[in-house]
Amino acid sequence: MFNLDEVTWDDTISAFFSNGIVQFFGVAILTYIAIFIIKRSVRSFFSKTSFIEERKEKTLESMISSTINYTATIGLIIFALTLLGLKVGSVLAGAGVLGIILGFGAQSIIKDLLAGIFFLYEKQLHKGDFIAVNDKFFGTVEDIGLRFLKLREWSGKLLTISNGQVNSIENYNIDHMRVIEKVTVSFEEDPRKIYKLLEETCEQLNDELAHYLKTDPADQPVQPFQLYGMTSLNSDHRGYEYTVTGLTEDLVYWTASKETRRIIAEKMFDHNIQMSLQHIELPQTQSATPQEE
Repeated sequence: MFNLDEVTWDDTISAFFSNGIVQFFGVAILTYIAIFIIKRSVRSFFSKTSFIEERKEKTLESMISSTINYTATIGLIIFALTLLGLKVGSVLAGAGVLGIILGFGAQSIIKDLLAGIFFLYEKQLHKGDFIAVNDKFFGTVEDIGLRFLKLREWSGKLLTISNGQVNSIENYNIDHMRVIEKVTVSFEEDPRKIYKLLEETCEQLNDELAHYLKTDPADQPVQPFQLYGMTSLNSDHRGYEYTVTGLTEDLVYWTASKETRRIIAEKMFDHNIQMSLQHIELPQTQSATPQEE
């Protein structure tokens, strides 16, 4: 009786583990654990190393994480099809595989995957960069996956764009950025006076905003704030246009631009400089008067 019960118990265990559903969930759980361990190991590796820039490390980590997720998902799908008795290898090798791929829209998927790989290989953007996509979407790169690019807009809205839909990228965080501020004053202002005043303003900018400027290995500004010159004699029929420039570190570009505008505006106001104004002349209409009888 004992041997019979033992055989019955073994058969029950064997039948339980031979069940396809149990096998699938068992593999799924093991896959989840493996993904968790691998991702944690990758995160720990990058946190303890400093051989590349932090933004590039985060970009690589994000791309590796995305690759692991897609690989695990595809592997589970193939395993499930195998449990159902489908010979995946034969199907893929069959003549109708191209039709199946096109039917399921894999063409766009492959396009997204290749674009994601090119983003990483060609170093077009990194996690944390502020970019403009297709001259339409502006935001900070929050995640770079093999298929999707996630942008956090200034309003806080998260934008998800397929990698294959990205036609152009304007990156505001590639090593350095140049502050370019245009100042348009009235035609009645003496250009010689404005030149002198803006040169004094540039000296003030270099004193107050020196920590924003990009420096060389000798810790000297690569291009300090300077008056580029008069860039228009008649800017939109409003006045003389002057341009002030300065090369800053990319991460502080926006702050440097705001501070530059503030200092220039204060300088113009303190010296009673008449800025350009948009004058619109409206045609005068004569009011009709009742005809005297």
